[in-house]
Amino acid sequence: MKIGICQINPTVGAINKNKQLILDYYDKSIAQGAELVVFPELAVTGYPPQDLLLRDHFLTSTAAALDEIASHTSTPMILGSTLVENNNLFNCSFICENGKILGHYKKILLPTYDVFDEDRYFKSGDKSSIFELKISNESKRIGLQICEDLWDQNYSIDLAESIKNSNADMIINISASPFGDDRLIERSNLIQEKVQKTGLPFIYCNLVGSQDELIFDGQSLVYDNEANLIAKAKAFSEDLMIVDFDETNKIKLNVMQREKALYSALSLGVKDYFSKTGHSQAVIGLSGGIDSSLTACIAVKALGKENVHGISMPSKFSSDHSISDAEILAKNIGIDYREIPIHSIVESFEALLASDLDKDNIGVAEENIQSRIRGSILMALSNKYNWLVLSTGNKTELAMGYCTLYGDMNGGLSVISDLSKEDVYKLSRWINETSKEALIPENSINKSPSAELRPDQVDPFDYDIVSPLVSALIDNEKSPSELINNGADSDLVKNISNRIRINEYKRRQAAPGLRVSTKAFGMGRRVPIINKYDELNND
Repeated sequence: MKIGICQINPTVGAINKNKQLILDYYDKSIAQGAELVVFPELAVTGYPPQDLLLRDHFLTSTAAALDEIASHTSTPMILGSTLVENNNLFNCSFICENGKILGHYKKILLPTYDVFDEDRYFKSGDKSSIFELKISNESKRIGLQICEDLWDQNYSIDLAESIKNSNADMIINISASPFGDDRLIERSNLIQEKVQKTGLPFIYCNLVGSQDELIFDGQSLVYDNEANLIAKAKAFSEDLMIVDFDETNKIKLNVMQREKALYSALSLGVKDYFSKTGHSQAVIGLSGGIDSSLTACIAVKALGKENVHGISMPSKFSSDHSISDAEILAKNIGIDYREIPIHSIVESFEALLASDLDKDNIGVAEENIQSRIRGSILMALSNKYNWLVLSTGNKTELAMGYCTLYGDMNGGLSVISDLSKEDVYKLSRWINETSKEALIPENSINKSPSAELRPDQVDPFDYDIVSPLVSALIDNEKSPSELINNGADSDLVKNISNRIRINEYKRRQAAPGLRVSTKAFGMGRRVPIINKYDELNND
């Protein structure tokens, strides 16, 4: 029995393009001997389609595309799409064969947490579905699941047991599960648990690609009835696996090194964001610091060096080594490099606002003028040449509000906004270690971080201490009191917690950021801007 697992990268809303992608992979699978072909969750619409699901025309177009896909089939196909029934919308897995839709399974468990909001759109199915298909001249009973159905331990229902009790021969789960730390291991462990419980082989077909903030890593999995891994698809790229259940071999679960996984995920996120929004070239403000250097390296990996432009915009406070570090980085990675000094522009602003500014006592207002001038220059180049500005702020800085609205926060995409400062350093060092030559100047990595907006300025944080505390508060949702009780400095924790709380308004205006953690700023974190709750000093 040969099953084709098609790990594809659809685009949300590109229904005709997705249809053709599905048909192309179906034909390739058949040509390689597949007797059943499987596609991911909502392959026809792309995932997540969000409020497009509220548009009647979108749903009718999706249904028409599904009919066309079904009409093309001879060998059975399983794929994800939508179903409108009795004025209700369902997230479904469809069985197609011999030019027809034979049946469907309605997703039972609808995730409504973090980045997921399926209860907003879909009605839940109420029962497991078993479909009998003739494969290799044998009748096979297929139990279907969709993504969250695998995580049934979080619900008061045992879907795997229900499928087992229906005398199924195997379980197939079509999924759109985003990338995150240890997510592959989590999926693998859950599948193994289901197999050990049911004694049924398990096919897990995952989406790959990027949609807005979300990155889908693929890494589809196939386990035999003894919970042995027998096939694994590529990470972060489309893949077609033909799995022959009559000739299987056990393989080890290959988990990518964390830094390599982050680099691959962010590169895919940038690549897809550009291609799917119709952009091809990026522009980055190069400060000579580690954040802009790392962003530039990721952009080159995603887009090619010929499509990345680095702009150095020194002021009178910029150190010589920062300017040279930016130039060295640009040379190392082979990108277009330009230097646009901002001294005279700053002086013009200062003259215009002379009665309101104090250039002898530089504060936030004077500092941020420089940042906003740089942001304006990047946006001017963006408008002129259709270059998309990449914002370079990291998660620790965004959490603390150590960023300038309409300045360094300008951009169409924030590449490293879900990387802590700690991870920025780790990933930068990994890039240098794995490259033929050190791409990021060692000085950019080793020097004290500074915005260089006033004389002898250095960042007001010890990132070795602050970054883990921010990660604990945001990613792990620890409370300030927990951190203090575990030995963290009370005043520091209070300061960080307060900064996170009062700077939500900035993050709401930030460029969309690529999600690589389990708790990113953006669509999955819903904290009010007006927020007077302070655990340590609550009124």
